[in-house]
Amino acid sequence: MDLRTRTSLFCGALALAIAVSILLRGRRRRAHVFFAAFAADIGLWYITQWLYHFVRSEVWVRFTAILAVLLPQFAVHLFEVLVPRRDQRSTLVRVSGVLMVPMMVLVLSPEHKHGLVRGAVMLYVFGLIAAGLWSLALRGERSRSRATQQRVRFLVVVGALAAAFTLADFLWFVGAPLPPVGAVLSIVFLFILSESMIRERLVDLYDILGRLLVSTALAFTLAGIFYVFVVLVGGFSTMYLNAILAAIVILVLFDPLRDKVEQYIHFAFFRERVDLDRAVAKARQQLAHVLEPREMMQVALSALEASRRATAAALYLRDPTGPDFELGQAFGPLPPSRIDSATARPLLDRLAASPSVSLELIRHDVLERRRSGQGPALEADERLLAAAEVLGPYKTGVCLGVRGEGQALVAILLVVDDRVSDAFSSEDVALLETLCVQMAVVIENSQQYRRMQERDRLAALGQMAAGLAHEVKNPLGAIKGAAQLLNEPEDGANADPHAREFLGIILEEVDRLDRVVGSVLDYARPSKGNPGAVDVNAVVRRTLQVLSSGQKSEQDVATDLTEDLPLVRADAEQLRQVLMNLVQNALQATAAKGGAVSVSTRMRAGGHGKTDSVEIAVRDHGTGITPQVLKSLFVPFFTTKEKGTGLGLAISQRLVEEWGGRIEVVSQAGSGSTFSVVLPAGIELVPTPQPSAAAGGEGPPGAGTPEAEPA
Repeated sequence: MDLRTRTSLFCGALALAIAVSILLRGRRRRAHVFFAAFAADIGLWYITQWLYHFVRSEVWVRFTAILAVLLPQFAVHLFEVLVPRRDQRSTLVRVSGVLMVPMMVLVLSPEHKHGLVRGAVMLYVFGLIAAGLWSLALRGERSRSRATQQRVRFLVVVGALAAAFTLADFLWFVGAPLPPVGAVLSIVFLFILSESMIRERLVDLYDILGRLLVSTALAFTLAGIFYVFVVLVGGFSTMYLNAILAAIVILVLFDPLRDKVEQYIHFAFFRERVDLDRAVAKARQQLAHVLEPREMMQVALSALEASRRATAAALYLRDPTGPDFELGQAFGPLPPSRIDSATARPLLDRLAASPSVSLELIRHDVLERRRSGQGPALEADERLLAAAEVLGPYKTGVCLGVRGEGQALVAILLVVDDRVSDAFSSEDVALLETLCVQMAVVIENSQQYRRMQERDRLAALGQMAAGLAHEVKNPLGAIKGAAQLLNEPEDGANADPHAREFLGIILEEVDRLDRVVGSVLDYARPSKGNPGAVDVNAVVRRTLQVLSSGQKSEQDVATDLTEDLPLVRADAEQLRQVLMNLVQNALQATAAKGGAVSVSTRMRAGGHGKTDSVEIAVRDHGTGITPQVLKSLFVPFFTTKEKGTGLGLAISQRLVEEWGGRIEVVSQAGSGSTFSVVLPAGIELVPTPQPSAAAGGEGPPGAGTPEAEPA
């Protein structure tokens, strides 16, 4: 068998295999059926050519002509269903059906070998295929889906090349034998078309095309180099040496050739992605030298806006005092100022499991699943879409999570292009994910820098506070002693009531000033706690017991403690101080309104590789906290009390952070507040310290308690 015969057999078998494979993949749609018929027609056409060359029977010539007449019919119908028209029947389909009848009559007539008949058949086949590709290209460009535009553009180019080179296969039919290059390209076109139909919306066209063209270019280069070195330059005696030289040349050219081909494909077929790639690369370079989150937001969103790939984008940063996310910066339609974590929980859970979520893709998948009746997955996606409604005009875009230390979400990036549907392909989303990784580095570096600044500030404050305490406490002691001495009346003398009143004020203010100095020292100096394995329920019970014994009001504190909680790593005495501060705040917040106060404990699942946590929640139904006060709640010396120092919550937050935890605050004006102490659970703990008052032993109930601040 010659080259044409072997190539025809091989390509025919591949085409039939592709036709069968598309029918065996799940549900059969009209596009799948027409593609299978189109591929089977091409496969049988090549096999009949092989049979004609192999057995030299004229009957296979007639079969080849019949298959050639049927080929454009399947092609036109296939191109029509790939991008269907809206409320309009295709004129091309009707014209092709009319032309098929006379063509079939001609190839079945005794004159089927005449040159004019064969020329008419060739014109009919390639004319209809070219018209079908042109119509497909026009419908693809009018599509609102960018993914459809790219896929159709790619298919039309490859299909046109396959049709042009297949013309050579028809030329042998009219007596002009040429190498069967068109057969190979036809199979390539079928393979790419089948991959596009199988993967539909998620087809990786860039990867398919890149591998295909790189492999083709390298194959031709390999063949050319071997031909030059082995056939033209060397004879049989030097063939081995020339083959080695050819292999060396191929190894040298492989990487540069591959890079050049990929670069050309990238620019020729995905120009919009080139713009996004350049914008993201430039932004990542700039972010490498950025430390402030505000500057980070400006750089990232400016890059997205300059790429012209997004009509809107918004970046939300996690509220340091709670689980919600606050708007940092945006361009385009006005986004919500805050993402409530409770309302958007399904969306946040999905972002915790994957780096990005395409809301438009999920919306399309929900519609498909509704038709197929899939249950659990459909319900989960519907809950996610319902949660995405809080995003307002950004509910159809791409959500990307920015993860910090411990894979926790520290920011959310929303990107939207409302000009087209399917605006962002999987490659585009992957580029945006790299931008989020760089932003996470900036946020983590910023937090680390602030912690260093805080340590330096506390060190300086500690030195100042130590000297200040020495200078202040001694005079305070003298003032207090003198006031107490003056407050004691002499024997038989009647004390002046006005003098006793003013002396009482002096003593009260001296005690308050002494507490302020002590609070400053507690905040400034390093912690001297003894972290160990702590049962949070025991600490809660002991704290409430101490408070109830010294409480003057009749307010009750309700408890809801989850049993069998894992131990946490903390200092029991200091944890009792933190809880006492929070409970006293809650009692003060509800004193005037008469609301209830409750303390609860529960297990909080980490999920997706994160550590589980134990939560202690102190909830009140008081007046709540305004957003302005909430932002400054943990700032040292910030207070809303007449006699407060503003250090109680700051000290509590510092202690909890030293144990690897955090304090979260959720509050609504008029309905109360919830302070949650969240501590990592299930840690390999250091040996348990000796029992203290917090753990149930005896001890001074008020020693070292941070001053309560209003909640």
